[in-house]
Amino acid sequence: MSGDDGGARPRSDRATLTVVGGGVIGLCCALAAADAGWRVTVLTDPDAPRAADVAGGMLGSLGEGHPGEDVLLEITADSVRRWPALLARLADPAIVVATDSLFVGVTSADVAVLAQLARFVWSGPVGSETVERSVLRQVGGREIRDLEPALGPRPVGGFLASGEGAVDNRMLLRALESALVERGGVVCARRVDSPAGLDGDRILVAAGLGTSKLVSGVDLYAAKGEILRLTANAWSVPGPRHVVRARVGDRMVYLVPRSGGIVIGATQYEPIDAADRAPRVSGVADLLADALEVMPGLRTYDLAEVSVGMRPCTADGLPVVRAVDERVIVATGHGRNGIVLAPWTSHRFVEILGESWAD
Repeated sequence: MSGDDGGARPRSDRATLTVVGGGVIGLCCALAAADAGWRVTVLTDPDAPRAADVAGGMLGSLGEGHPGEDVLLEITADSVRRWPALLARLADPAIVVATDSLFVGVTSADVAVLAQLARFVWSGPVGSETVERSVLRQVGGREIRDLEPALGPRPVGGFLASGEGAVDNRMLLRALESALVERGGVVCARRVDSPAGLDGDRILVAAGLGTSKLVSGVDLYAAKGEILRLTANAWSVPGPRHVVRARVGDRMVYLVPRSGGIVIGATQYEPIDAADRAPRVSGVADLLADALEVMPGLRTYDLAEVSVGMRPCTADGLPVVRAVDERVIVATGHGRNGIVLAPWTSHRFVEILGESWAD
């Protein structure tokens, strides 16, 4: 991130940036600006849940690439290329919980759907010369169990995406905040009702769903998602080493390693009332049933947490990263892709910051 400020380096050491929102997008943009020489203050609402607190933390293009989402796939692939630099900047190898992903199907029809998605990714921008992609190859049921002995007999085939890993989302948030503070940034607990009265030469509003209330013309809707956190006990079987993304019938479920446990996700209901943060029995039951179908040994784990996150989504599925006026910039609407798109967003934000400062 440092060393690539896109022309955003201020002409004076008095140039200040105030960021509204202490989630992964706000913190990543704040750190990029601080590395570019800005004096940064992040204001985070202590009563507003962060979408990134409820996430699997997967980094890759295959799992998020779907036909009809070519532009999203392109920026996702660009962001995946930027992740190694961000991880090097944070200098905490414990953030990375997996380096590869294993996509599996429990029927031949499931594998056929995964193959269709793989062809879309291969033929799209991820496969172009300008975007580095993961090494993707097809695997059968026997190799799946060689790669992940804890998986049961049901998966019959799939794909191994080497280099398509995952991070611990909560460790990532702490690392971003620590790196920002070390760079001289300030993080304050403060609720903001309007950006108009805030100090700062530039204002970034990255408040997730709350951005719509702070900036007119930014239309978002809420997508609800449930995630389960399991912890290992003395009798638990070993967890997976890969990110396991399984198609079970018409549903997808993922199992992501964590230190001492596993994250299982994720449901999605949209659009929905943003105040509806209660987990649904049906959603939790589906996640557990599908995960156990793939890895029966999960029965030996403890169910430690059922979390509900609200993802800020846009009508076209693309994030909103743009200048609103000569002082205010917005970065929001990342939906299910907030973590994977954080480096791309911070890079684009710094470009906009440089353009607005040059004017």
